[in-house]
Amino acid sequence: MAPGWTCVAALLIILVISCEAGRDFYKILGVPRDASVNQIKKAYRRLAKEYHPDKNKDDPHAEDKFKDLGAAYEVLVDDEKRQKYDRCGEECVAKEDGFGGMDPFASFFGDFGFGFGGGGGSREREVPRGGDVTMDMHVTLEELYVGNFVEMVRNKPVMRAASGTRRCNCRQEMVTRQLGPGRFQMTQQQVCDECPNVKLVNEERTLEFEIEPGMVDGQEHRFVGEGEPHIDGDPGDLIIRIKTQPHSRFERRGDDLYTNVTLSLQEALLGFQLDIPHLDNHNVHIVREKPTWPGARIRKKGEGMPNYDNNNLVGTLYITFDVEFPKSEFTPEEREELKKILKQESIGKVYNGLRGY
Repeated sequence: MAPGWTCVAALLIILVISCEAGRDFYKILGVPRDASVNQIKKAYRRLAKEYHPDKNKDDPHAEDKFKDLGAAYEVLVDDEKRQKYDRCGEECVAKEDGFGGMDPFASFFGDFGFGFGGGGGSREREVPRGGDVTMDMHVTLEELYVGNFVEMVRNKPVMRAASGTRRCNCRQEMVTRQLGPGRFQMTQQQVCDECPNVKLVNEERTLEFEIEPGMVDGQEHRFVGEGEPHIDGDPGDLIIRIKTQPHSRFERRGDDLYTNVTLSLQEALLGFQLDIPHLDNHNVHIVREKPTWPGARIRKKGEGMPNYDNNNLVGTLYITFDVEFPKSEFTPEEREELKKILKQESIGKVYNGLRGY
């Protein structure tokens, strides 16, 4: 074979292999091949928010990107499908199992509890709707700092087919009846349809909720259709509301953290070094080589809470110092030594501290 034809044949073989290999799901989600399930879910959630068509109406490729994300998530989050994909690519998974039936919009709204403006045709129809269920989720400050996945078991009544029929879609309609020449009577009466009968059965379902870094107290996330059922309409939603548990060391205000440190009088006068364990167990190192007075405050930038909308932005840690004075009395000799060391005159200033002097 001529050298030119050899190059062409090699190129064709490469193209065929590329086509058979299909999409690189790891590259689509931006995760390594050894990524954990939680890493995959976090990546999917972050990218799905970024590429959702309702937020990218000017991007004609947004829906295709979103569908690619859904296909990648569907395969990589399932252990069996992921093993087949790692072995022989997308073609292998599609032939043996078939995939892509997952609606990425439904997965995004249902599994993760998001709600955007579009894609909600059922909300536009005027149909009866079951009640919403609101549940407080008590989370630690550590979880709000680093994030976490929480599985919830939801027992809820769902409708199942039953024998017989029932009156449904009952409504008030005006009925006109002719009483005679030129005489009519209009009355309002209830009109119902005949529908297949249903019964309510308790069903257990596991829902997964991601506590994202930087979430704030009182923030709500919605699981569409997981609320109370309506026999003639759509079910309500399950609303998860974040409630932050009190912390032993830190108090959160916005994206900033506040804490107090008690020093001995010796440390306050001569300086000190200490490490404050942070919410992810890294240490915040503090060095002071000068006197520290009671109520003094220092700040450490970038050691607060991550911002929910942009995790690259981090708040400030404010540290306020208290000083613990010795409770034992000094001997006359020690008093004289302290006077020589401190070299301070008596101040004894009397003032009204409530007025800010």
